[in-house]
Amino acid sequence: MDLQQLDLFAKDLIMQAGQRIRAAFSYDLKIETKSNANDLVTNIDRETELFFIEKIKEYDASHKILGEEGMGEKVESLDGVVWIIDPIDGTMNFVKQHRHFMITIGIFVDGVGKLGYIFDVMREDLFCAMAGQGAWYNDTPLRRLNPVKLEEAVIGINTIWVTPNKRVNHEKLIELVRTVRGTRSYGAAAMEIAFVVSGKLDAYLSMRLSPWDVAGGIIIAQEVGAVASNLQGQPFNLLSSGTFMIANPSIHSQILEQYIELK
Repeated sequence: MDLQQLDLFAKDLIMQAGQRIRAAFSYDLKIETKSNANDLVTNIDRETELFFIEKIKEYDASHKILGEEGMGEKVESLDGVVWIIDPIDGTMNFVKQHRHFMITIGIFVDGVGKLGYIFDVMREDLFCAMAGQGAWYNDTPLRRLNPVKLEEAVIGINTIWVTPNKRVNHEKLIELVRTVRGTRSYGAAAMEIAFVVSGKLDAYLSMRLSPWDVAGGIIIAQEVGAVASNLQGQPFNLLSSGTFMIANPSIHSQILEQYIELK
């Protein structure tokens, strides 16, 4: 497989999709809810996913697509070439703020991450990587992450996880929040992952993410030395939802061992 050619094709698709999404603000969005009142989906999410599916199948009909909106075929294995796509990560931001949402894509070949992309649609900023070839922010190479002390770290965490909940010991996370230098929450997992791989954040964790939220970011992480795992320290399962953390390697284990206690 010619990864260089596939990379150019994927980047062109992402840019086209970004133009389509930006143009969508000129007409009415149709907003629906999915699993709960805060889990939003729009006609643009679905139209964008269908756009990717149509173009990818034209490029190579053997490629499989696992997308958030489920518009493609059912994917039960990572055999062959699999695109894992979130057409709009941060739909609430897209609807409410018209910014701070991303297109994110991971391309896997027989289960191995080869190409990863996170695209800030409104800023037109692209974070991307090719396995073994490094990572970039637009045309600038991303450096490998420098060590950081936990007390000097800024981490991404949704504030709901530091309140009583059924997934994690929130008292431990309160300890973590009091230990680090600062916390941020941007409302889009891919955006927070992009900030970790570029050193703007030092860690990001969540109790519930899906493959399309993290697939592209995991590939970029490998190229800058960030560590991505579930909250048991194991590789994230790209065929199901679960806990997730990406962090600077100097603090990844420390956070897991001292501050994470799952219920």
